[in-house]
Amino acid sequence: MGPVWAGGENAGGRSPSQRLIDVQILGINDFHGQLNVTQWVNEKPAGRADYLAAHLKRRAAANKNTLIVHAGDMVGASPPISALLQDEPTIDFLNRIGVDVGTLGNHEFDEGVEEMLRLIRGGSHPNTGDFPGADFPYVVANVLDKKTKKPILPPYVVKRVGGVPIGFVGVVLTDTPSLVNPAGVRSVEFVDEVTAINRAVKQLKKKGVRAIVVLAHVPGSSHLDGSAPTGEIVDVARSVDDEVDVIFAAHSHQYMNAVVDDKLLVQAYSYGTAFADVDLAIDRRTKDVVGKRAEIVTVWQEGIRPDPKIRKMIEYYEEKTAPLVNRVVGTAAKTIRRAQNESGESELGNLIADAQRAAMRTDFAFMNPGGIRADIEQGEVTWGELFAVQPFGNNLVKMTLTGEQVRRALNQQWQQSSTRMLQISGLRYTWDDNRPVGDKVVDIFLPDGSLLEPDAVYTVTVNSFLAEGGDNFTVFTEGTDREVGPVDLDALVEYVKQLPQPFSASIEGRIEKLP
Repeated sequence: MGPVWAGGENAGGRSPSQRLIDVQILGINDFHGQLNVTQWVNEKPAGRADYLAAHLKRRAAANKNTLIVHAGDMVGASPPISALLQDEPTIDFLNRIGVDVGTLGNHEFDEGVEEMLRLIRGGSHPNTGDFPGADFPYVVANVLDKKTKKPILPPYVVKRVGGVPIGFVGVVLTDTPSLVNPAGVRSVEFVDEVTAINRAVKQLKKKGVRAIVVLAHVPGSSHLDGSAPTGEIVDVARSVDDEVDVIFAAHSHQYMNAVVDDKLLVQAYSYGTAFADVDLAIDRRTKDVVGKRAEIVTVWQEGIRPDPKIRKMIEYYEEKTAPLVNRVVGTAAKTIRRAQNESGESELGNLIADAQRAAMRTDFAFMNPGGIRADIEQGEVTWGELFAVQPFGNNLVKMTLTGEQVRRALNQQWQQSSTRMLQISGLRYTWDDNRPVGDKVVDIFLPDGSLLEPDAVYTVTVNSFLAEGGDNFTVFTEGTDREVGPVDLDALVEYVKQLPQPFSASIEGRIEKLP
């Protein structure tokens, strides 16, 4: 993981080295509230908030001109230690490690704009009481209030380091409304990232700011040596103002450390397993960046002492959530995996879809795969483990669809940027990848082996995310006779409890890809 180097101290005939100031920017992305979760990287323990804090503190000690930034998805799809407390513990953590500026990811919108702004600005929540909010600014240039057409948060902020101004612009990917419950973002609009960045950069240049960093919750990746950069962030880099020096990417949880159009692009995996260390050489006279390089640093747990204050913070929040988290609800006979087979079916998907159909007593149930976040491990299964599987807290929705609408919904699995195979209960179908998009589904069978009738009416269960057209499954917005049911997690917990123990699930041929 050698550093990428772009430019040099005297690049472009700039001032001699004594006029330079060395600035270090440490960046994290896609943390998802993983405060007390150890990940395994190359079969070695990595991550956890207390180790991440220790690594960042060690790096910051090496350069007094250090800023800490994040590129979104700090919260959302979080483990119980954070999610049960409205993700306030994660904001507390970011405050404690001294984050200087952050931007929004799509998951910051999981509970809607109002709750997102409460976490940032502070306010009261019925579950947790008063919360002071973030101690640092959030910036986002491309999320506008639909009524006022103004950004809901500052589009940029200027930080002065050693007397030199550095501008930070934030953006989130414009696909966000299809990735979260659309009802929660109806009050805002997501405009083109490039347009928003360039508008902010123009304002920064008018203020004399020449060192500009973009925090972009937009995906990208590269090889470890910086070659073969790819992803939406590459297109953004090629299109934005050349005054932009560095772009922190996010969302795809991948490695990136590359130079595109003389802009340094980085992404540091996810879940606190790594961070980006970006080093800038800035000319004090011109205020411009004349040298830049980056390293993606793995947060190994070996060889470093975890930060004691953050460890105490973790223990405090673990104690607060323990009674609910540790309650045993069943015993798994084997590990039940979310991984899909070639046809698109998964063991865990079948279990969850069955639970949802049972809870609402419908003919069919459909579950979006992006809402299944972890496997169920063999052995005793706690409430906390099931929470990790379904952390979003979506309500179940019963609706009525015709057979023709069910067929159209299934065909929408291939009508998106990436195929998303719904997990199903109460029906079985075959599909042919040689058929055109929009018509890949061949036969749809009912449990008795008869074919689904296009004109017949069926009852269907989906979660509120899908019911609002999430993941671009717009057919579900056509459903009639709607009834709102329990939270999806509660349905899964109750279903597991009533199964013969130890319980299991398997791939049953519900989805069959034709040869």
